Amino acid sequence: MLALSWPMVLTNVAQTAMTATDVVMMGHLGPDALAAGALGANLYMAVLVFGIGVMGAVAPMLSIELGSNRHAVREVRRTVRQGFWAALTLVGPMWLLLWQAEAFLLLMRQDPALSRAAASYVHTLQWSLLPFFCYLVLRGFLAALQRPFWALVVVLLAVAFNVFANWLLMFGRLGFPALGLPGSGIATSLSSTLMFLGLVLLVVLDRRFRRFRLFGRFWVPDWPRYRAFWRLGLPIGVAVAFEVLIFSGAAFLMGLIGTTSLAAHAIAIQIASLTFMVPLGIGQAGTVRVGRAFGSGDREGIARAGATALFLSTVFMALMALVMLVAPQLLIGPFLDAEKPGAEAVAELATRFLVFAAIFQIVDGAQVIGASILRGLGDTRVPMILAGIGYWGLGLPLSAALGFWTPLAGSGIWIGLAIGLAVVAVLMLWRWALRERLGLVASA
Repeated sequence: MLALSWPMVLTNVAQTAMTATDVVMMGHLGPDALAAGALGANLYMAVLVFGIGVMGAVAPMLSIELGSNRHAVREVRRTVRQGFWAALTLVGPMWLLLWQAEAFLLLMRQDPALSRAAASYVHTLQWSLLPFFCYLVLRGFLAALQRPFWALVVVLLAVAFNVFANWLLMFGRLGFPALGLPGSGIATSLSSTLMFLGLVLLVVLDRRFRRFRLFGRFWVPDWPRYRAFWRLGLPIGVAVAFEVLIFSGAAFLMGLIGTTSLAAHAIAIQIASLTFMVPLGIGQAGTVRVGRAFGSGDREGIARAGATALFLSTVFMALMALVMLVAPQLLIGPFLDAEKPGAEAVAELATRFLVFAAIFQIVDGAQVIGASILRGLGDTRVPMILAGIGYWGLGLPLSAALGFWTPLAGSGIWIGLAIGLAVVAVLMLWRWALRERLGLVASA
């Protein structure tokens, strides 16, 4: 599990570091730019995460196929092809939706000036969707083959490029115009394209992957497999959207409280997102290991893979909770320029929010592990329902109630998030514990 998960973990951390770099640089434009960037990023994430979830069907489908037949080639190629087709299906409606970013933000009663600035960012950022989804398809292919290292190399190069491109385009260095927030969106779109093209070169040139001829006869349909892809991927997409949209909803609630609360929330949630990338990577490895065992009918292997993933996640998230409680200033410092007006108030509030982030670290890791190992069994529809109950039936309404009907304000929103995550974690692990009784384990 460690051998498979560490490149995935670092790849996730690197991908989030790309977003974190954007947030850090926005903070140096000032609190207003940071708040506008947070609004735009959360609107963008609202559609991005659904696509990430749908593309997440690649790894379990391939893992189950390779578990039942480790020499499969044509089946692997066809599944990857349908992943690309699904990406093309998704992006058109998403682009149209994001083009109306300012109208959506105004509808949610956000500040008009912040909404206008956020929309200018989204209009350049949205073009990163297609190359990023196609990158995820190829990354799922590499993960299912238990060869995730090169995805890490590619994304590290993209992160370095993104830092340089942000520096050029946001602040107008080396003769480039100072574009501010739109410059950050252009940098991310270019970086996503680089990530996809990097993996294309790898699978075309490396003999271990070239034999699958992933891009051969790309136009030939496989409608049964395309439908199977959506049957598995659509519930994953909805479940992941339920999870991430509760945090986007929390950001919009913070925007109603004030710019300082929104900027502080953007920093705290970015730190929590970075730590979350580790259990996410472990969960992705768990999906592959469980899927392989499921495909070969190995009951003991299924149980062992799930337990190992949960143990590793719990240990790491407990350590991260301790760091958040003991040294919050160390984590918050890079996100703010102390000389900017309002920076001190943002830092003080972000420190308070990190206390709540520390509290939900372990359950946040547990819920993503539970969902991931269930995907390895091809079980996605019931987990989608459980996620909806925990996040939207309980978490977000409770956040709104505590944030606006009690003196807790922003802290109340974070308390609601923590309770929603805890409920989902319990429900996912309960579903995993009942897997044999529910008939989710194949016979050898």
